[in-house]
Amino acid sequence: MASTDQVALAKVNYYMRHNYYRQVQTTVLECMKKYGSDPVLLFWKAVGMIMEDRIAEGMRELQTIREKRDVILCTAMALSYAHKQCSTVDREAVQELETKVKHERQTCGEKALYFAGQFLLHTGRHDKAREYVDRMLKMSPGNSEGLILRGWIDLTCGRDSFVKKSVKLFDEALAMSDSPKPVEALLGKAKYLEIRHKYTGALDITNQTVVAYPGFMPALIEKMHMQLALQDWEQTVETAQRALSQEGHCIEAVRTIVLYQLCQEGKYTEAAAQLGELIQLMDRFEPKNHKLYYEMAKCFCRVSGRQRLVLQQTVTLVERAQSLASLNAEYATERAYELLLQQQVKEAMKAYRMAMKLDETSVVALTGVIHCQLLEGQLEDAEQQLEFLREIQASVGLSSELLYLLALLSHKKGNSGDDVVQLLNETIETHFKSLKGLPLGPKYFEKMNPDFLLQIVRDYLYYAPSEALRPGQPPSDVLSRCAGILDPLTRGAPGILEGVYCLARVKFLSGDIEGAHVTVQHCLDHDATYSDAHLLLSQVYFHQENYVLAGQSLEVALSYNFEVRNNPLYHLMKARIHKQTGELAEASHTLSTALNIPGIKKSVTGGRKPSKSKPPSLSDRVAVYLELADTHRLLNQAHEAAKVMQDAIDEFSGTSEEIRVTISNADLALDRGDVDHALVMLQSVTPDKTYYPQAVEKTAHIYLHYRKDRQRYAGCYQQLVEKRQDAHSYLLLGDAFMKIQEPNRAIEVYETALKKNPRDGALASKIGKALAKTHNYAKAVNYYEAALRAGGPSVLRYDLAELHLKLKQYEKASRVLKMALEQEHAGELSMMMDEVRFLILLAQVSQRSGDLTEAMNALSRARDIQVIVVSRTATEQPDAVPAQRSLAGSICRQLAEHSASMREFDTAIHLYKEALKQDDMDDKAMLALARLYLSLDNLDACQHQCLALLRTNKDNDAVTVMMADLMFRRNDYDSATFHFQQLLERKPDHYEGLARLIDLLYRAGRLKDSEKFLEKAETASPRSSQDAGFHYCKGLAERFMNKPTVALKHFNLARKDIRWGEQATVNMIEICLNPDNETIGGETFESVDMDGSSGAEKLDSEMAAVATAEKLLKELKPKPGSQQVAVLEAFHLLATKLKPNIERALSMFMEIVATERDHVPALYGMAAAYMVLKQTPRARNQLKRIAKMQWNSTDADKFEKSWLLLADIYIQSGKYDMATELLKRCLQHNKSCWKASEYMGYIMEKEQSYRDASMHYENAWCNGSQNNPAVGYKLAFNYLKAKRFVDAVDVCHQVLATHPAYPKIRREILEKARLHIRV
Repeated sequence: MASTDQVALAKVNYYMRHNYYRQVQTTVLECMKKYGSDPVLLFWKAVGMIMEDRIAEGMRELQTIREKRDVILCTAMALSYAHKQCSTVDREAVQELETKVKHERQTCGEKALYFAGQFLLHTGRHDKAREYVDRMLKMSPGNSEGLILRGWIDLTCGRDSFVKKSVKLFDEALAMSDSPKPVEALLGKAKYLEIRHKYTGALDITNQTVVAYPGFMPALIEKMHMQLALQDWEQTVETAQRALSQEGHCIEAVRTIVLYQLCQEGKYTEAAAQLGELIQLMDRFEPKNHKLYYEMAKCFCRVSGRQRLVLQQTVTLVERAQSLASLNAEYATERAYELLLQQQVKEAMKAYRMAMKLDETSVVALTGVIHCQLLEGQLEDAEQQLEFLREIQASVGLSSELLYLLALLSHKKGNSGDDVVQLLNETIETHFKSLKGLPLGPKYFEKMNPDFLLQIVRDYLYYAPSEALRPGQPPSDVLSRCAGILDPLTRGAPGILEGVYCLARVKFLSGDIEGAHVTVQHCLDHDATYSDAHLLLSQVYFHQENYVLAGQSLEVALSYNFEVRNNPLYHLMKARIHKQTGELAEASHTLSTALNIPGIKKSVTGGRKPSKSKPPSLSDRVAVYLELADTHRLLNQAHEAAKVMQDAIDEFSGTSEEIRVTISNADLALDRGDVDHALVMLQSVTPDKTYYPQAVEKTAHIYLHYRKDRQRYAGCYQQLVEKRQDAHSYLLLGDAFMKIQEPNRAIEVYETALKKNPRDGALASKIGKALAKTHNYAKAVNYYEAALRAGGPSVLRYDLAELHLKLKQYEKASRVLKMALEQEHAGELSMMMDEVRFLILLAQVSQRSGDLTEAMNALSRARDIQVIVVSRTATEQPDAVPAQRSLAGSICRQLAEHSASMREFDTAIHLYKEALKQDDMDDKAMLALARLYLSLDNLDACQHQCLALLRTNKDNDAVTVMMADLMFRRNDYDSATFHFQQLLERKPDHYEGLARLIDLLYRAGRLKDSEKFLEKAETASPRSSQDAGFHYCKGLAERFMNKPTVALKHFNLARKDIRWGEQATVNMIEICLNPDNETIGGETFESVDMDGSSGAEKLDSEMAAVATAEKLLKELKPKPGSQQVAVLEAFHLLATKLKPNIERALSMFMEIVATERDHVPALYGMAAAYMVLKQTPRARNQLKRIAKMQWNSTDADKFEKSWLLLADIYIQSGKYDMATELLKRCLQHNKSCWKASEYMGYIMEKEQSYRDASMHYENAWCNGSQNNPAVGYKLAFNYLKAKRFVDAVDVCHQVLATHPAYPKIRREILEKARLHIRV
């Protein structure tokens, strides 16, 4: 039986609750295929007919089942209800049916009472329904169906006391039932949670329902509604698509998709087409549902953005409703409203009057008539009607629509701006009260009425300043109100582009130029033809001093809409651009043209018909006059400037903009040098005027800059505080004291301001920063801590942590930040953004304190939260998306930098790529990624990044250096040199580039070429001899030339510099520890002692150098995540050649390798220590590990030394082939590696290939700058063996010239070579 099919009945009940009466009938017909002509099904079919005004058909169906026991009671009730809906009511029949109901309810069963209760619920008679269900529950206590129905009755009755009880009934029913749980109980509990605004819980229960009842369409629809209430549009649309795939005619799903296209995407054409499909669906599946047509029209027209295509469809919807219920005044009123949205004022007036004929008591229709009268200029009639309406609504409170009309009337009558703004304020407060508690959805947008809000914003902006506020200046009340309206509007409906445009304009006028730029660009991305947005973009570019783009934006605006020529803002911006480019005559002409625009002058508007375009605002009118007067001043046309200023005084006397004219007139007086007259004019401004603070600021400016009177300067602001004791006035006074270096007095004033506005976090922050500026750090810390204990804003925790960080109190900073992070934020977006800021600062604190793991954890957590923030800002704050994506990229970049420092290169690459996904214009990430690829010898990937960077900035010095590096790696020396020449010709003193060039020339075997670049750098600046960068570059070149003593002198001159000091000190330490660049632990050349007599002297020299290195090491400060200092300390111990020190060094190297397994310098250090300790096999194992690693430029020097040491071991073992392979690898990466050439020469000498040996020794001799006598000796010896006697003699002379006390070469080679020459 159908009465036991809970799913089928739940479906019927759902559609009855939501007024889908034809869908009720369709559902019943589907069930009848299974159950046949079941009385319960026939009853609901008949009720569906009656509800959609097919009363006769419904009554005929009811007559066939009126004696069926289960439905006998509800059938009698339905017949009685149907009779009452007829135009002519049959009183006798109604009386008879009511008598029958009274009789049957005494004897009927629980099923009859149940269905009677359901019918009463759906017809809105909750108290009666509760009575019947209670009787049923007495008959059958614990009946789950009865409990669920009673729950629905309580839930929908509208009384909070009953609503609270409903959830207990649903829970009781669910507890009684096994799986699957009753679908009506699940839906009921979800609805209860929705009413209580617990949307996440409601969604969870709805998901359970969807899983338990897969084909149950109402569950999917409710899931869609809950996702929308949670503002998760993406999931909402996905669920709507899923509903349509199950049931192609799901009207609710199509409605949601149309709402998404209008509110989120702003795709009006697609939305209009989809609306057409929706109308067809309704015509087919709900053809008699006039209420549904009306509700659809009412919602969609209010989010249409007044787009013609969408309004055509909404008019069709409301006409359908009217055709079904022609006497309904609400529908006629809605038709009139939509005509008004299409600016058909006269037709709307007629339609409103027709609605009043249908219902003379319709306040909405009367309000519409008054609105039309105001728009038509019939002010007297409108005022009379408004007085009448005010009397009617006085007892219940004025509606937001009526308050708005009062504001509009006040504006039309020319009343003061303050009066109009006050009425608009009341309008907004009343309007937003009606939205309280509504979840996001069709009803929310209908009640919100974005079109109405945008009209109010337009009216507000008429009284807003036309110029952007200066940084730090608080926005006017008007702009704050506009922002308060537009914030929820643009978050809920970012697709309504006018709202986004207005928000951009408000941001611009409030001084948030960058925010305005992002928002207006978002607007133009959706609609490139939006001329007003192009005008605003021109203003933004102008403030960013990008005058070319500002001019281009004006031209684009004109190309899309020639009407902008009637907008004074177009001419103002054009004139300002002309002024900035020095075209003053053109600016004057443009502004003179603007004066003739209708509405600018009072005299011009008289006698003309009202323009269809909106009249220029008062502030724009003033701006034209003042800009023209200033242009004449710049043209030295003092007479014309004074004339225009006088016209402005006459034109705007008595208006709210009068003081603005006075301030500009004072500027003219200052230009004439009449300071006294300027002061007189400014001091005539009374405190009750809107622009009084600006007049005071101008007066203060004169005293400070013209009279040089600091006391009178501060006195101006003290006077302002006396007249206007608001927080902003105190703030200005505090800033003034800070400007004249009186921070203590500033702090006192800031504290007074904070008492007036205790919730102002920025002000509290200023006090703390002012205290810190006085270097009273202890007091600043105490202030922050006291303010936080008193419940101060979270920004103070951030400032306190920053102060602790500045004072190097890392533990305290960490504690403050962790306390801030422990606070719960319940998923609020702003709190999540704060949490990210705290985590980034915590990472900095941890890094400074040396806890790199904690820093990485904090940044990883920040990245995870920021991903959610970016996702949510896309729907909640679209204009903030670029900034949040940029922050996400920055976090990934910092993580990548940490990973790279820990030599986790693959992780670093992945993170850099992730950073670029978030912000593809992040030059820092692209540059760092390119450097990493270069260090890993991935030249193609590096080049790809470099080219991408050069596309955005052709003169990027860092990229130029990297491209040159690439060319060197590819042995394209000419191209590499060309890149460096370009850079160094442009900036000869670009020492970063010069240092890199010297390094690359050294590795390319062309170090001599560096001399000309060093000469250019020396002559480019007269201060080069004192420049640390130059000495560093010079020292680097000398070191590579194997001139350690000269190199040390130059490095020492750069040692104290902030930029170059650390690198210079490291080079000095490395030279001191190994001045002759010997292979530490190598045994091949160990036995060769050219001059035994000098051994003791050499040992003393080495020990002195080691002692110097120890002193220099103390100057280096370890960096978190870097092991460089630890490695150098270990090599210093190794250089002492004392066994305990060597063992300690080995232990240090092992500790580093334990934390970083592939740390090349530490592995090399271990191998060297093992060799010194004569543990060759262990050394070889470490060196083999290094030999298998991929070369990178960061560890290039240690790779080279490792290969040389391993080659030395192989030579000692007689494995010349393996040694040769390693030595070639050295020379591949560094063609100037004279030590590799020396080893190659040694191998050839051992193989008695003296010619080849001499060639390698010659390379070693030349690349070592002919400084090493041992290499010179070997070269001369092999020349002798190869019978190149003259060359042998030349080399001997070269050695003896620099090392005269080197007798062995004279005795063993020079004399023998001479003898052979003589022979």
